[in-house]
Amino acid sequence: MAVPSAKLFHWQSLASLPVSRVYCTPVESGDQLYVIGGCDEDGNPISNCEVYHPEVNQWTTLPPMPTARAGVAVAALGKQILVVGGVGVHQNALSTVEMYNVDEGKWEQKSSLCEAAMGVSVTVKDCRVYAVGGMGSDMYPQANLQQYDIVKDVWLSLPAMPTPRYAANTFLRGSKIHVFGGRQAKNPVTALEAYDIEAKSWSRFPSIPGRRAFSSCVMTEKNFFSLGGLQQARGYKRPKFVRTVEVFDIEQGGWMKTGRHLNMRKKRADFVAACLQGRVIVAGGLGDQPAVLSSAEALHPTKNRWERLPPMPTARCTCSSIVFKNRLLVIGGVSHGPSDAVEALYLKDS
Repeated sequence: MAVPSAKLFHWQSLASLPVSRVYCTPVESGDQLYVIGGCDEDGNPISNCEVYHPEVNQWTTLPPMPTARAGVAVAALGKQILVVGGVGVHQNALSTVEMYNVDEGKWEQKSSLCEAAMGVSVTVKDCRVYAVGGMGSDMYPQANLQQYDIVKDVWLSLPAMPTPRYAANTFLRGSKIHVFGGRQAKNPVTALEAYDIEAKSWSRFPSIPGRRAFSSCVMTEKNFFSLGGLQQARGYKRPKFVRTVEVFDIEQGGWMKTGRHLNMRKKRADFVAACLQGRVIVAGGLGDQPAVLSSAEALHPTKNRWERLPPMPTARCTCSSIVFKNRLLVIGGVSHGPSDAVEALYLKDS
């Protein structure tokens, strides 16, 4: 497959969100894009739920969630959307689980998580939802792994994760759920562990070489990428933004030796990262500049170098994102305050 030229990528400004927000969660269901929850301009969790219609470039406001919340984990199960945990209006972790029925346009209360948790990560395999990690209102990271039975409406406890954490990245590959990074309070986690659904057991892999907060992770066909972030300095020195790129070879089960030539062009943290049209893409975030970033770049997979892309129309950090219909959608986030911007990166010929 030919690698598309960086010159063919363009940004398109789409219809704005009905409400400016940060920490919302996008999910695709039935060729439609849904955006759920988030925090408004005053920092309050909201109950908003909207659906985007790409054919007419419009948002439709749907019935609100029964529970206002931000930073939820979301799983699409056919024409049902399961919304798990998150942060409530009192800045507390929630055990609440609710389901939206797309056809009926109605919300339904479901069985709660065994413990209240924010920063839960979910994965769907064969119509089963796996919820891993999280952080409770006591601020302690959790090692819970739970499986949701949609027919019986029960959560089943599975073997606990070796390393407690929240806000981890989870990637499904075959029958294994890889859990990558995350946090324990303010400290970044470097552990990389995998749960084998068939064997019902955990295995550990070599940890992420660099300890960085607000980094981003991407899975490609053969590799995991750990990108950028904020590196904790020793002593009383300030943390520093980095351009670091580390690559995990999934087949070999280890980290590849990479030189500085693979580093991103710009130092950044708290940015969007995704795999689009065979390329790893990064956009926006925070860096050494006083303002948020609009710059974007793409990694050429055979030349192993980053190439400039057109900048995002709206400079932002802390964005939500999703690859939807071969486009990278960057949703909301923070500009001067919570943003209502929705912008799509796409290939001109696609």
